[in-house]
Amino acid sequence: MANNSFNKSRRDFLKKFGFGGASMFGLMALEPFQAVAKSKQDDTAKGGAEDNKMTYRVNRHSNDTCSLLGYGMMRLPQKDRQIDQDEVNREVDYAIAHGINYFDTAPIYCGGKSEEAVGKALSRHPRSSYLVATKLSNFNPNQWTLEEAQKMFNHSLEALQVDYIDYYLLHSVGGSGPEEFEKRFIDNGILEWLQGQKKAGKIRNLGFSFHGSIDTFDYCVDGQDEFEWDFVQIQMNYVDWRHADTKRGNTDAEYLYNKLEKAGLQAVVMEPLLGGRLAKVPADVENEMKAARPDDTPARWAFRWVGSKPNILTVLSGMTTMEVLQENVATMSPIDPCSDKENEMMEKIADTMNGVPVIPCTDCKYCMPCPFGVDIPGNFALYNKAVNDKVLPLPEKTAADYQERVEKVAQMFKDGLVKKQWATKCADCEACLPKCPQHIRIPNQLGRITEILQKR
Repeated sequence: MANNSFNKSRRDFLKKFGFGGASMFGLMALEPFQAVAKSKQDDTAKGGAEDNKMTYRVNRHSNDTCSLLGYGMMRLPQKDRQIDQDEVNREVDYAIAHGINYFDTAPIYCGGKSEEAVGKALSRHPRSSYLVATKLSNFNPNQWTLEEAQKMFNHSLEALQVDYIDYYLLHSVGGSGPEEFEKRFIDNGILEWLQGQKKAGKIRNLGFSFHGSIDTFDYCVDGQDEFEWDFVQIQMNYVDWRHADTKRGNTDAEYLYNKLEKAGLQAVVMEPLLGGRLAKVPADVENEMKAARPDDTPARWAFRWVGSKPNILTVLSGMTTMEVLQENVATMSPIDPCSDKENEMMEKIADTMNGVPVIPCTDCKYCMPCPFGVDIPGNFALYNKAVNDKVLPLPEKTAADYQERVEKVAQMFKDGLVKKQWATKCADCEACLPKCPQHIRIPNQLGRITEILQKR
């Protein structure tokens, strides 16, 4: 492909109508396409488990059979502040034995150690039993060269112990707009080179993960004829469906999903639990869920809601513990799709939860480490728990229980973090700001927490 993506007239035409040539395929036939409990001969999907009942979706571009539940390897089990490789191996073994075949990692996950850990775990299994996804995490402009991209790609192959990558993504596409996308991937020849790697068989499916400017998303999807994406990864859950925090640069998942569907592109979903927030919902919300399905946890509701959408290829979950892994496997083996009535209930719940002033942190840890030792996602998780548990002090400081609430929040922080990790240690250096894919004004939010903790 040429260094310049497409000429202005063609770009304006596609922008005007909102879809590329591939859209016609998507509009012609978008029936649900899932294969539940494939035959025992399907070793790739089954991973050899005779009791496997996992739900599968078929990739229309490569005909891969993908488990509807994908394993996100951004948050791996730890022991003595190091990745616990034995536990990673144990969980990967369980996942493959129970039908999971899609494993997602990136060069920057777990402080740069995830790919190596994933490679060690997966290499113990037949290559045909798993699909591995990783990314070009060239966030720093100093990495916007073909040489740096090639270096990162080859390192991923080596760390993962594979000869090819099944799903390769341009990581966190969005930025400030299409111009940044062109500088980061096109003008330097990186995307053209990656397309060449796909033709050579080193990449089987090429896509991108999206955070940020909707103009960039539209630009990339509208340019499908030129870019030849096989899939796109988006943030999607029942809250973000229509209540994404647009003030922080996010976009409603409903728009993203529908545009991909029209373009004939399947979606890989990240953050189905919104960084764990939807696994720990307010008590009144959980009670409503329990009334409808007594045995289902909030997490199972969230996964059922996402997995019910037919244009989803796989739903990623960061399953750090065996208990979470087992619950999610049970939810998807096979999935029990949400009924129309249940979807209406979830929509109302999302409307209710949208009024709760939580911090939209997904615990990705891209902001870490903090130069001053603040555990940024840890502070945000405790704050959000105080909100959901209805412990957070009300704005009216004259309320009778105001000081009591302050003390409860302070105790939560004492129990959850060592004091040197508290928000009170924030020096407002703003080193974290450009790293956050959710565009959270991190120092401001830490300041809100500090204000509460200083009232003790």
